Amino acid sequence: MYLYNSATHKKELFTTHTPDHVEMYTCGPTVYHFAHIGNLRSYIMEDVLEKYLRFAGYDVNRVMNITDVGHLTSDADEGEDKMLKGARREHKTVMEIAQYYTDAFFADCRKLNIKTPDVVQPATGLIDDYIHIVETLLNKGFAYVAGGNVYFDTGKLPRYYVFNDHKEEDLAVGVREGVEEDTNKRSKNDFVLWFTKSKFEDQALKWDSPWGVGYPGWHIECSGISMKYNGEYLDLHCGGVDNAFPHHTNEIAQSESYLGHPWCTHWCHVAHLNTTDGKMSKSKGEFLTVSLLEEKGYDPIAYRFFCLQSHYRKNLVFTWENLDNAVAAYDKLLARLSSVDPEDGAVDEAAAAALTEPFRAAMDNDLNTPNAVTALYGVLKATANGATKWAAIEAMDSVLGIKLAEKAAAKRAKQAETAGAADGFFVVCEDGEKSAQIEDLLRRRAEAKKSRDFAEADRIRDALKEQGVEITDMSGGVKWRRV
Repeated sequence: MYLYNSATHKKELFTTHTPDHVEMYTCGPTVYHFAHIGNLRSYIMEDVLEKYLRFAGYDVNRVMNITDVGHLTSDADEGEDKMLKGARREHKTVMEIAQYYTDAFFADCRKLNIKTPDVVQPATGLIDDYIHIVETLLNKGFAYVAGGNVYFDTGKLPRYYVFNDHKEEDLAVGVREGVEEDTNKRSKNDFVLWFTKSKFEDQALKWDSPWGVGYPGWHIECSGISMKYNGEYLDLHCGGVDNAFPHHTNEIAQSESYLGHPWCTHWCHVAHLNTTDGKMSKSKGEFLTVSLLEEKGYDPIAYRFFCLQSHYRKNLVFTWENLDNAVAAYDKLLARLSSVDPEDGAVDEAAAAALTEPFRAAMDNDLNTPNAVTALYGVLKATANGATKWAAIEAMDSVLGIKLAEKAAAKRAKQAETAGAADGFFVVCEDGEKSAQIEDLLRRRAEAKKSRDFAEADRIRDALKEQGVEITDMSGGVKWRRV
């Protein structure tokens, strides 16, 4: 399996510290508001990656944090804590806000068929771990105390910018989100490991520490949580591309300085979901959430399908028209699948495995989900029986997660109910096409067969064949397609 590694800027053969086992960490949400669908694109793609690793035979331990303290409104250690901002907005306590939006986040994940990670750890649960890491960094000379806060000293590193070779002048103070200079820092690139009461006096959550009463910086939580549950060697770290700098850059700096050896070998970043006006965010335009999609009549799984149609490293543009196009493609796929009888014959395991090979090839090539979806259509065109096709389709959907068996069965039942309401006989097109003329001919053919007028039945079959229509008789009805 080859994955693009953001740290080396190239596709690499994916290897792990322990054979056949993956230690995986994914940055979780800051639970001060609902997740928008741009945030959730990252979680969908990370879910697909985890499920494919399991499909490929790996044992996976996936860990995710919940940020309920320490994430400021600017990623450069400025502004108020996002959790406090949410609490003020809704006149609730920080912990009430955290619990409400954590529950909302996982409700959205369930609607999108995103598996809950093996370990989910709120940042507030490991304060002693962060303090120990900060103490060690101070003792090793990688951190310093200034103005009551503890800072990481990036000047002690041979290389700080891991994901991009930035020029120092390009990161001048004030160019990122209106950042004001923190005069406590030795360098503008240094970052806070621990805040004390000397800054942000109104911070809601504070803990005792060797440096005074305060709270951890945002970056330290992910290092602490990962090292506790993934161990000292991390195989795969995922997140949105906007986390690469400064968040992931700072994670690497503090983790490797603390451990004294390389920490994470592979970094996977998901590109933005954009609107026509640019990057999607909570502060601009219509706040696009899963609940809003549902209010407008969209199935959340159709949005997951929309995301799969684009490669995870490419920016994806969201418009309602683009989503409608994905819905139409998804419905057409389900219509074709509903015409495949899962009880048609016995499963040929070897044939089913062979049918999944194009899917495996696509996923092994840097998680190419557009080609993986195309592989589903290849299965539909195969000459295998229905049971074998469905064995392959369900194997592939264990990764894609678009509920094909469930949705196709529901469509099949609805088609049978609608088409057979009058006479118990249904007609379905594999491609989802509607044709009153063809349906009428197929019903006349069924009546001819019922009255044992086989000559008429054959005549209708041959007439349809001349029109390029292939038919297949099924129990209780008939399916057709254009060839």
